[in-house]
Amino acid sequence: MPEHDRPHVLMMSEITVDGKLTLKRGASSKILMKYMAPETELLLHRTRAEYDAIMVGANTIRIDNSFLTVRLVEGKSPLRVIPSSRADIPPEANVLGPDARTVIAVSKAAPAENVARLRESGVDVVVAGEREVDLPELMGILSRDYGVDRMMIEGGPTLNWAMLNHRLVDEIRLIHLPFIVGGADTPSLVGGMHIETEEEMFRLSLKRHFMCGSNLVTEWNVLYQPGN
Repeated sequence: MPEHDRPHVLMMSEITVDGKLTLKRGASSKILMKYMAPETELLLHRTRAEYDAIMVGANTIRIDNSFLTVRLVEGKSPLRVIPSSRADIPPEANVLGPDARTVIAVSKAAPAENVARLRESGVDVVVAGEREVDLPELMGILSRDYGVDRMMIEGGPTLNWAMLNHRLVDEIRLIHLPFIVGGADTPSLVGGMHIETEEEMFRLSLKRHFMCGSNLVTEWNVLYQPGN
């Protein structure tokens, strides 16, 4: 999907030295985020204030129950976007609250009662895709109907994989935490399907790197190959 037909997308995440997002499967990423330097927390919230929208996966909402708002700096909270094929966002989820406008993207297969419950909570519900949320279609809706020019995503690994696989990520910004947590099934930056050959790898170009407090931050451009 050409970038001019969709928002420019930044993937931003904190990761350990071994590329993990949290301590173990099912654990909140907030456990590791509390070890970010204060300067890096400010960077995260400043980035949110600079973007029109922020997207995380529904499983991240279930585990972290994030607010996805701007809190530590001046600025407007971005539009919150949550793909949820079955519209099964927990009723107590913070993203259903009034802190910022929220769009829940669902598939046509989502149970009607789930969709009705979400709409009653005051969020926007958009339909994109038959059985799963069609991410390219959703990007077009966000650009056309919501005026989203720049969007950041904060994972988790399933959404990160899907966005990369559809060639919808333009930049990656990583906050490196000085820990190793291990674990064969511990979620890493990108999950999804295993690749078969090196031709399928996503190639990156280092744009810049800098220290933010005690954390190394690296910024990358994503270089999509023909046929990749």
